[in-house]
Amino acid sequence: MADYETQVVVIAGGPSGLSAAVQAAEDGAEVIVLEKAAAIGGAANMGMGPLGIGTKYQKQQMEDVTVEKAFNMFMEYTHYNVDARLVKRYFEQSAETIEWLEDMGVEFEGAYRYFPKSEPTWHIVKTDQGIGPRAASFMNKALYARAQELGVKVLLETPAKKIIIKDGKVAGVLATDKDGKEIEVACKAAIVCTGGAGCNKEFIEKETGYKHGEDMFNFAIPGIMGDGLRMAWEAGADHLPVRIEQAAAIEGVDDLPGSVGNIMGQPNLLVNLQGKRVMNEDHMQNTTFLSNVCSHQKGRVCISIIDSSIAKYYMRNGVDNVSMVRPDPDVSDFAEAIKMAKENGNEGLFIADTIEELAEKAGIDVDNLVDTVEEYNDFCDGVDEEFFKDKRYLRPITKAPFYGARIRPGGYGTVGGIRINENCEACNKDFEPVPGLYAAGADACNIYDDSYMFLLPGNSMGFAVNTGRIAGMSAAEYVEDEE
Repeated sequence: MADYETQVVVIAGGPSGLSAAVQAAEDGAEVIVLEKAAAIGGAANMGMGPLGIGTKYQKQQMEDVTVEKAFNMFMEYTHYNVDARLVKRYFEQSAETIEWLEDMGVEFEGAYRYFPKSEPTWHIVKTDQGIGPRAASFMNKALYARAQELGVKVLLETPAKKIIIKDGKVAGVLATDKDGKEIEVACKAAIVCTGGAGCNKEFIEKETGYKHGEDMFNFAIPGIMGDGLRMAWEAGADHLPVRIEQAAAIEGVDDLPGSVGNIMGQPNLLVNLQGKRVMNEDHMQNTTFLSNVCSHQKGRVCISIIDSSIAKYYMRNGVDNVSMVRPDPDVSDFAEAIKMAKENGNEGLFIADTIEELAEKAGIDVDNLVDTVEEYNDFCDGVDEEFFKDKRYLRPITKAPFYGARIRPGGYGTVGGIRINENCEACNKDFEPVPGLYAAGADACNIYDDSYMFLLPGNSMGFAVNTGRIAGMSAAEYVEDEE
């Protein structure tokens, strides 16, 4: 006999799981959430807010972002390699989801671009600390409070282990309680929302070919090990490619003073280890593009280079491009900050008195870098004949000391793996739903193909919350029909 009985089990209580639980409960289902950690919220506790399209905030800000515009952008960006029905349903629901969250007491600062070339789709959650990382933890608290109000039972420190299938349908979930005892929760539907496998090095290497900590530096949120992917595949869901949701980062950026990461991420000279330029550096602001570029270089690394006159220009005037994660253009402490970072042992930063010395310290081909800098400096007097960078960002590299910073592929974690349809039903190899099995959030996020769609920011959390809701609606309808 089962230890618990319910209609819907939600596996994990991050943004997709909490959204699924609240929506299913609002639609009349009885819900239990199984959460491995001692607290709810998952990766969203690190984030800032979800995507919304056609919201009142965009209208108030006189920004024209329609579902049609966003849908066409998204499908062209992915070359139609993704499920158009799912993308359309997600985008169409996203504005109403912002209102759904507001009804729970979530407030938003407005609709923001992440970086200048992106669209204002990022709805940043309002906090008592202003705009900044972890803002979305306020959203999680509101979702959790609403779940409790609706009678959702949340079992913390209770990792799910296996989805039970009987007669081809979901019949329950096996889990381990906080005392290490195996428990069974009988149910008619299970929604997998475990957030991917960003902390599982072996899994990442097997599925993507990247070696975490060597040539990939994605967030590794403790506990995010791919449990849900494994359970869903065992239960009959089709195994789709798992990818890294990429966004490049300066090596050791989390331990650097803000001004160092900010200046070294500006659109100046970017080279590979062979000493050659690799892109129009203005596109570095889209860190997904930057990560893709780094991934295709020797050693999967690029080096951003400036001289002291560029540093002084930024210290006096502020940086060229701000982003929502680095919104402060004031970098006046750069000179002391980079010295301090070097003294603290950051091996990804280089300071040198000559270009040759910089090349040697950074492991760059010396002769090629000397030639590249010379050619680049010529472009600065006219036009960038190599990659057509905007003249505003052409600043010569002439004055010592010279500064370099390693940039490596990074990202938020893994996305995709479980085949779903637009109703977030987990489907088998024949594209048929596994009765009673649903998936949402990162585990089911197969909509980016090879590159995260950063031009519509808030996508990761937007997909989590919206697919959570869709899965909750679908599961509640299914269990009602099964009664």
